[in-house]
Amino acid sequence: MTFLNPLLLWLLLPLVLLFWRSTSTLVVRVHLIILALLILSLARPAQKEAWQEASIEAKDIIIALDVSYSMRATDLSPTRYDFAKKTIKALLAQNPSDNIMLIAFTTNPLLLSPPTTDHTLINVALESLNPQYILTKGTSLKHLFTKLSTLSLSHKNLILMTDGGEESDVDSLSHLLQKGDLSLIILALGSKSGTTIRDTEGKILKDKNGNLVISRINPLLTKLATSVRGSYLDALSTPQVTAEALSNLLQVQVHKAQQIQKKQHHYKELYAYPLALALLLFLLLHTRGVKYLFLLFALLGIQAEASLLDNYHLRNAYSLYAQKAYSQALQELKKIENPSLQSQWAMANSYYKQERYKKAIEVYHSIHSTSPIVKQQLYYNIATAYSKLQAYDKAKIYYTKTLQLGKEDDAMYNLACIVLLHDKKKVALGMAHPKSQGANATKSTPQENKERKNKDNEEQSSSASSSNGAQKRQKSKENERKTTLMQDINQKKQPLGSKTYELINKGYIHETQPW
Repeated sequence: MTFLNPLLLWLLLPLVLLFWRSTSTLVVRVHLIILALLILSLARPAQKEAWQEASIEAKDIIIALDVSYSMRATDLSPTRYDFAKKTIKALLAQNPSDNIMLIAFTTNPLLLSPPTTDHTLINVALESLNPQYILTKGTSLKHLFTKLSTLSLSHKNLILMTDGGEESDVDSLSHLLQKGDLSLIILALGSKSGTTIRDTEGKILKDKNGNLVISRINPLLTKLATSVRGSYLDALSTPQVTAEALSNLLQVQVHKAQQIQKKQHHYKELYAYPLALALLLFLLLHTRGVKYLFLLFALLGIQAEASLLDNYHLRNAYSLYAQKAYSQALQELKKIENPSLQSQWAMANSYYKQERYKKAIEVYHSIHSTSPIVKQQLYYNIATAYSKLQAYDKAKIYYTKTLQLGKEDDAMYNLACIVLLHDKKKVALGMAHPKSQGANATKSTPQENKERKNKDNEEQSSSASSSNGAQKRQKSKENERKTTLMQDINQKKQPLGSKTYELINKGYIHETQPW
């Protein structure tokens, strides 16, 4: 159990002291208990449940930040890079629900943060980047656009923060933007007249012929924005004002708002229990018809008591299931008086883990739901249980039903295995059996489905021992999909590794047009 407003619990300390040191009557002490229960309710006790996906309406945005040496120019205060960095932070604050990807680029692009609505992670990645370790002086828009065009992403809004690039061919750059289905907004950082750049020792940079290096905005940027019907914006007076202008351009330029799937914890709030107890104690103290009050609460509490007991048995069953004590889990589930979707699903999964596949199928068939997601998981589990019984015809039917409700990679893979096993059933081919429930995110209750995904992967070898090669490839693919930029923001921020800067500085020695 956790508290959503834990700071309020500090108010309990003076109440505890008053309760133990007070010589007051019983009535006063009961009032203190009532007050403590009210504070507990305000602290919002809650039970953390499984990860769930929630759909939110948001824009998909890619922010491409130029981190080349020329961004150290001081025609924007304090530098072009610092101005861009503050603008990004202000933009994140003004668009809290948008799905944003952050890329740093010089002659080579590097992903700093994958698409996410958690803007704290983007700020952490931005703070971790140290321009002092970036040696590359050139800027290649071609390499950036080429990389973006290869990403398997839907339509995106690209905010390009740069002072220019090495290229002069607008048509080729426009083609890459159209190929990547990107709407372009350019934030030009710098001035058209240009300025000199100083190195780390404070000396003004010069080229190999001894001439001063002047960094100015590349006029190609305005032509590029016009060629793809994008937007062009010069840096304004402050980063905050610039961020507001970019937000306004996004509203005009945006292709469409999309439904973004965001994972978040689901909490079952329990504040009603201490609140109800406080109300009961108060009425007992201040109501004459106490005996009638007891009768009323007894009548109203019968159903509540049954519900509490059912939840108690269900939680015990989940705990036993996690410990692989499937027989004890079934005993707890059979004590539930009012079966629910979660309890029936847990019961069917427990039978499956005991290899009592016929019983598991029977329970799965007893589950009814109007949710397409639940039905798809249900059909998948039934098909897998039939495949364990070598009833390949029925397994094929239910895998097909699974795929009819949406794309499901495991079901597609298993269906291919089923077809071959059915055709070659009497021939010893050593063909891999379909993946069991443990192969990839056990189709558990919607409440616990995400929670035990990694744990059930470990049971893959026991449920499909004859398909080690195929199973490993599938598991590797799944692990790649799970890889995300997860950093503990409560810990000390760590700098980016040397490999990161190696990727950014790739090609540094062979730069042909460094300025």
